[in-house]
Amino acid sequence: MDDALAKPEIVTLTADHMQAAADIRRVALWQRLPRLPNVHTPEEEEQYWRMHLLPNCSILGAAMGNRLVGVIAYGDNWIEQLYVLPDFQGKGIGSLLLGCAKEEMDEIRLWTFQRNAGARAFYERHGFAAEEETDGADNEEREPDVLYHWRRLPKLTPDLQPLDG
Repeated sequence: MDDALAKPEIVTLTADHMQAAADIRRVALWQRLPRLPNVHTPEEEEQYWRMHLLPNCSILGAAMGNRLVGVIAYGDNWIEQLYVLPDFQGKGIGSLLLGCAKEEMDEIRLWTFQRNAGARAFYERHGFAAEEETDGADNEEREPDVLYHWRRLPKLTPDLQPLDG
């Protein structure tokens, strides 16, 4: 079956998946921002996923057949990581992963780099608003970034009655 026609399966990732998750991040990020400083080795990135993200976040993957093509790590009203392999971008996989996080949290914040126009457009399409821009002094890459925020709108109850005066 053609991967482009198949719907990805969303799976909970385990320690066995952390190298693949870190690899997806590297491939997707450097394809989008090729001149971004490479501040960690692949082994250090895998350790970050294994030792920091795995114990502190929900980590889901999007699988096409037996291939992991997208990942998201989230919790405590933050998305820590959301990446989809370049060949699978624009097929709804990122939206599917983001939707899983939105189902579990009423409010979400995340950082992305200011010059990552694709990521910024993606988050803005999904209702995120830029809240703060920085010069990058506080991130490892020293790359200007932007904080995005999303909040679930309150549900309107159709049977509300006006108060009697």
